[in-house]
Amino acid sequence: MATPLSLYIHIPWCRTRCGYCDFTTFELEESRRAETVMPYISALCMEIGRAKVGVEDAEVVTIYFGGGTPTLLRAKDFEKILASVHESFSLSPTVEITTEANPETLSLEYLSDLNKLGINRLSMGMQSAALHVLNTLERVHSPGRVLEAAQWARAAGFKNLSLDLIYGTPGETMEDWEYSLRVALDTDPDHISAYSLTVEQGTPLARRITEGYLDDVDQDDMAEKYLLADEILSAAGLPWYEVSNWARPGFECQHNLQYWHSGQWRGIGVGAHSFDGRSRWWAPRSPAKYVATLNVGESPVLGRELLTEDQKRTERIMLGIRLAEGFESNLLTETELNRAQRFLISGDLLRSGTRLVCTLRGRLIADLIVREILD
Repeated sequence: MATPLSLYIHIPWCRTRCGYCDFTTFELEESRRAETVMPYISALCMEIGRAKVGVEDAEVVTIYFGGGTPTLLRAKDFEKILASVHESFSLSPTVEITTEANPETLSLEYLSDLNKLGINRLSMGMQSAALHVLNTLERVHSPGRVLEAAQWARAAGFKNLSLDLIYGTPGETMEDWEYSLRVALDTDPDHISAYSLTVEQGTPLARRITEGYLDDVDQDDMAEKYLLADEILSAAGLPWYEVSNWARPGFECQHNLQYWHSGQWRGIGVGAHSFDGRSRWWAPRSPAKYVATLNVGESPVLGRELLTEDQKRTERIMLGIRLAEGFESNLLTETELNRAQRFLISGDLLRSGTRLVCTLRGRLIADLIVREILD
């Protein structure tokens, strides 16, 4: 039986860098596209060819173009990358191929071209429907653009549409957040990811908070907004399946489930991480270094970590507690099971057969539960 394998392909460019972003991203200079983007795509194709070594029996079940803003690529760029994947790997007949997208980069013609290439899942970064929230996050799209882009996506043939939202931005009211949820549902999405804002040190947003131009994030406010999201999305037919993700049944993100189930994946591109079930490794964050390394026939791996059995067990628990299916209680030691009783009694965890599952209240403190339980 073939080993299920996921590919993550990192496209590191954006038109402008958002103030809260700490990802491996760079502003694209259109006048230098031939000098920057084209060599990078060639390097991606070379790394894809190298990635098949050791997994010749694997079947690719998901491909995910992340960023950055992958939809700054032209359709012919996607075609070249996907051709390399087809040359190097066997693909599942039901392979899920996702691209992230900024609504401002989309058109009906462009989306039709992507769908014809086999890209069958679109994940749009909506973040908010409130203009002042988008301005605080330094997002460049207008609130109404998401609905228009969603209509184009459906017309282009996309049957799997996901939206990303962020809650807890300084200045965002509960009314703003509810409005964003309602507007997101107006697009008739199949999947919604809703993430609490994380203020990363060193970002422009963090500096504005430190200097007093913006209020700091409020954890109680975020908890209330999470509960509202779960109420509204569940009522709309999108039950939760992971702490920050809701979907129509059958539209759960298969790529992310590979991560959460500790499956195997290969990260292609700058800053990308890989995991083979025993170890993880990662690439440099510099596009120039990444391209130069591959051009001389060397591996782009910058570092590697071999996981112990206890580290693998811990990760299965940390990932499993975030899922609606929970995790097997036999992963815990006797001492850890005794500690878990506290959260069963408090109603933050419940038993579902042999598994431990977070309740709605428990989801709010899932990370704390893991820290308190594990040795």
